[in-house]
Amino acid sequence: MTLPIRFGIWALVHGSRAALQDPDEPYDASWDRNRKLVIEAEKLGFDSTLVAQHTVNPHHAPNDQLEAWTASAALAALTDRIEIITAIKPYLYHPVVLAKMALGIEHISHGRFAINLVNAWNRPELEKAGIGFPEHDARYDYGREWISVLEPLLRGESLTWNGERFQVDDYMLRPADPYRPRPLIYVGGESMPARALVADKGDVWFINGQPLEDVRALIEDVAARPRPGAPLRYGLSAFVIARETEAEAQAHLAHLFALAAKDAPIRAVQKANTDAASVMAQTMAKTPRVGSNGGTAAGLVGSYDQVAARIQAFHDAGIELFMLQFQPFEAEMRRFAAEVMPRVRRP
Repeated sequence: MTLPIRFGIWALVHGSRAALQDPDEPYDASWDRNRKLVIEAEKLGFDSTLVAQHTVNPHHAPNDQLEAWTASAALAALTDRIEIITAIKPYLYHPVVLAKMALGIEHISHGRFAINLVNAWNRPELEKAGIGFPEHDARYDYGREWISVLEPLLRGESLTWNGERFQVDDYMLRPADPYRPRPLIYVGGESMPARALVADKGDVWFINGQPLEDVRALIEDVAARPRPGAPLRYGLSAFVIARETEAEAQAHLAHLFALAAKDAPIRAVQKANTDAASVMAQTMAKTPRVGSNGGTAAGLVGSYDQVAARIQAFHDAGIELFMLQFQPFEAEMRRFAAEVMPRVRRP
């Protein structure tokens, strides 16, 4: 069964997505801005928002950074329809505590909450807190056990677990989820351990922005893996530049590239802080782009009709949810809602 296309936005938890020194979008990662942004996105017809989790700004530590979980609880109370997806790095929270928090936001939102499991790439965030930063595959081993503890607790089941990292004795969380069996679980990452994890434990796989053929190959690989339960669903991150003409879109892309060049010293520090074994980092190095998590590498740059057609092509390949970035964010989000959404066939 083909699922309807859904559109989401990245919350601006650490400010601008493409360039940090943009006169048309002054740096602002405040709660007030994010509150207004998500409420407007819901009114414009967007279906989801992704609230990324960082305790400190991953681009430039002196800059502001929104706290994801407190902000998500507040957004849940202030909205009526939009899905709220909040990222979690397992090393930062015990799964019993996080499960209780997730169920709390599920109740506040009346069944619109989801978690996005990410196994960390920003080394200083964990190392400077004294938590440590294990190598790539060890982080996924930890994440697998972590989600194995969390998932039955989200279901309201009584759990006893004696694992390598966690010991839980006859634990049950109440009140359970009255809206569905449990909140959805999104999983990010494209390494082999990440693919195995999402096939086993995830509901939706978030893929970083990249060309259509690469995305199609990723989906084919994971869709062929055995998994329990319902078929896996797929989401894609992408930075959008849509204009009346392709030339106008390419001109704005060139403008953002020029602005992003001013951030070169900051990006160099960020690159040094990123786990070199991260497939995301390797993939992002393949194609010049602006935006995070693949950004414009997905190719959603062009005329309104071109962008709509490319979205349709990704959907035909299996992408259900498009998690989008813009800059300047609010103005371009409105443009997308007015010009591109009506051009996309949404069965």
